[in-house]
Amino acid sequence: MLKLKGVFSALVTPFNQDGSVDYVAFRELIQWQIAEGVAGVCPVGTTGESPTLNSEDHLKVIEAAVAAAEGKVKIIAGTGANSTEEAIDLTKEVLNIGVDATLQVTPYYNKPNAEGLYRHFATVADLGVPVVLYNVPGRSAKEIPLSVVERLAKHPNVCAIKEAAGSVDRVSAIRQFASDLTILSGDDSLTLPMISVGAEGVISVCSNVIPRGMSEMVAAALAGDYAGARALHEKYYPLFRDMFCDTNPIPVKWALALMKKIQPVYRLPLCEPDSAAQAKIENCLKQLALI
Repeated sequence: MLKLKGVFSALVTPFNQDGSVDYVAFRELIQWQIAEGVAGVCPVGTTGESPTLNSEDHLKVIEAAVAAAEGKVKIIAGTGANSTEEAIDLTKEVLNIGVDATLQVTPYYNKPNAEGLYRHFATVADLGVPVVLYNVPGRSAKEIPLSVVERLAKHPNVCAIKEAAGSVDRVSAIRQFASDLTILSGDDSLTLPMISVGAEGVISVCSNVIPRGMSEMVAAALAGDYAGARALHEKYYPLFRDMFCDTNPIPVKWALALMKKIQPVYRLPLCEPDSAAQAKIENCLKQLALI
């Protein structure tokens, strides 16, 4: 079973001014992430604006991530969908291109029942590539029930779950029945408390901006240095807060643009933050000496 541990950056997808994918900036971003010490990257998740990437873009971005990483870190490719058929098709596309696992979001909008959720995830896992379940009810309008997680944890290809429901309690609950299932925080500000009760890392938005800082905080917590980890949590808490002052990934892309890593370009219906949010993001980065 694949073991995931540490910081996995939920990568943004940089765009050129014409809206096309900026593969040069994307490669440079990944190389910087690796140099700063992340354990892996997660292309084409929510932060990568997956809903606005067509199927051709989707595969090309994942292929570009694999090429840029050069085998130095793990790749968790976002290939989830609210249609099981589409999730299967996307996952089949990445079976043999060098990804380590796929991130499978809870099917959104159609709100399947518990049995439907189980069959959806199990069918994708049957393809053979390791699966990271992605519990994010704020996006999908549906939580993966703990009873479903328990059933899926028995599948040989379900290796982890990303918990982005804002609940530290779910970490403890999952460990009661699936102590071998890796739990990764999906909320930057809850990473430290989640690790304290059994999570093994984070799929992080903020590590786009502070890959080294996030990696140091998680490493300290995993080593049992909670005083050191708490000091870093408190240092970076303003960033954890302000990177969600607007819909993700609007603030983090704006921050990276201020850092001259990417251009401030989005695909509709996402667009730039308003002036108040822009000022908040800029002030936060200045306070942390990131710009």
